[in-house]
Amino acid sequence: QVQLVESGGGLVQPGGSLKLSCAASGNIFSISAMGWYRQAPGKERELVARMTSAGGSTTYATSVKGRFTISRENAKNTWYLQMNSLKPEDTADYYCHAGEIQLFRAGVLQYEYDVYGQGTQVTVSS
Repeated sequence: QVQLVESGGGLVQPGGSLKLSCAASGNIFSISAMGWYRQAPGKERELVARMTSAGGSTTYATSVKGRFTISRENAKNTWYLQMNSLKPEDTADYYCHAGEIQLFRAGVLQYEYDVYGQGTQVTVSS
């Protein structure tokens, strides 16, 4: 089974920074389309940032452009979200996401799609 585990959330003052990490575990061969989503209370889950593992192409939500940076370490099956200049409206549960995971199960290459982590809470408040 593949599991995504986030870390790095917490309480930070406006203008501060946090770095979230997402580590994928399992007998993984490759991961495509790594990303981060967030969900604030009473709101729908929204895309924050994503990137391809192949070319490194990135996409950001308009609200976080210039403040957040997504990066990855393919060899570790880990990706990150560096969040700077945080605002109270960034307060949400943040979820890492993998669009497609290739893994070996019983010696057979298989796929899992749309895998989410359990979430980590980010609170921006003075």
